[in-house]
Amino acid sequence: MSRLVLFDFDGTLADTAPDLAAAANRQRVRRGLEPMPLDVLRPWSSMGARGLLKAALGVETSDPQYPALREQFLTDYEAGMTDQIALFPGIRGLLDTLKTHGLRWGIVTNKHEYLAVPQAVYLGLHNDCVVTVGGDTTEHIKPHPAPLLHAAGKAGIAPAHCVYVGDDQRDIIAGRAAGMATIVAAYGYCGAETAAIRGWQADAVAETVADIWPAIARWAGVAAA
Repeated sequence: MSRLVLFDFDGTLADTAPDLAAAANRQRVRRGLEPMPLDVLRPWSSMGARGLLKAALGVETSDPQYPALREQFLTDYEAGMTDQIALFPGIRGLLDTLKTHGLRWGIVTNKHEYLAVPQAVYLGLHNDCVVTVGGDTTEHIKPHPAPLLHAAGKAGIAPAHCVYVGDDQRDIIAGRAAGMATIVAAYGYCGAETAAIRGWQADAVAETVADIWPAIARWAGVAAA
């Protein structure tokens, strides 16, 4: 039986927070403000421009200046989006393990394709990744299930034979709504306590990258060793 493992990108496969925080701090510097520490901005990274502009400048999406700020933020981010990006330790080995066991994998992110695809190429993920779905690929973004269903369709795998791994509650909501198994990447940017994460009702919680393969193996019915 063919199975598909789908991953969120930011905070799950790749640590993109340093470059996102740098773009947010550029907005502060332009306004004569001191840069904020990475540790303060990191938990907002899964929310992209919306979260980082709120954290860095206190600007909500309803603010009239938000569209222009978002455009500048994305311009700055694109210019430096591979300066400090890196796969989380252990991810490369995890993907090799999936390949060894004949499991295909792909990416579903709320980040637009023009950012996500070049980053995936930069990190060397494009050769084995069977599908990449961005925030502008379908009419909806997570927590709507449409991006996940689109990925499953492109790969030719029924949603019931897919598992989605993500570090945000939106990922779990989307995965469950799509009829997929779900795994929380609790090492990512979710910033939630373990008790709160378990309330998301995912099928498994991975405290570290090393915990992901055993959870996938149980779901897929293969030996974890």
